[in-house]
Amino acid sequence: MIIKEARQVYGAQIRSYHEQQIALNEQKAKLERKINTTPDGKNVYANEAAVLELTIQAVDEKQNEYRDYMEKLTEQWTAVANMEVANQQGEAMEEYAANMGKILEVARRLMKGAVVPATDEKKLMEYSMEFYQAAKNIGAMVKQKEKEEYDSLWEEKKETDEVKDPVEVADNTEILVGGPKVVEVSESMAFIKEAECVEI
Repeated sequence: MIIKEARQVYGAQIRSYHEQQIALNEQKAKLERKINTTPDGKNVYANEAAVLELTIQAVDEKQNEYRDYMEKLTEQWTAVANMEVANQQGEAMEEYAANMGKILEVARRLMKGAVVPATDEKKLMEYSMEFYQAAKNIGAMVKQKEKEEYDSLWEEKKETDEVKDPVEVADNTEILVGGPKVVEVSESMAFIKEAECVEI
């Protein structure tokens, strides 16, 4: 299962259990009012109060189990997304460094009085017009019988890999650790209701 699917499944479980918690807490408040308004209410409603407390506890435990697992999923998701961002930043820095090296080489060639492709000159101009003009001026002072000609340092753009969205990469990563069994709220509460029926 991928992280995105697991987060949807366990997120739905957490919401479902939370809704049940709200309903159980309302039920508990009503029961407390009944206990307080009925003579000897604690004894009269003792069994119902105990079952309700066990039910609330069971729902809380299961929801906490799902929340703990959701935290682990979120940690894995965050680590994968951050790793993808770091990789992309590293690639961008590599590309920037390579382009800077090429720009400096174009300037060096121009300073020697060599002929470079117009596209390379344009890259140098885009980087710094002052640097370009200085390189051209120095190159113009160099006396050469025959000017050296160079090919472009920038190859034609190859089809580059699409930049991956870190969120999408993280969403589609396989989960590392299997999660707790998905149990509907009604099933979590069923064993307590059964225990209530079996009482002596």
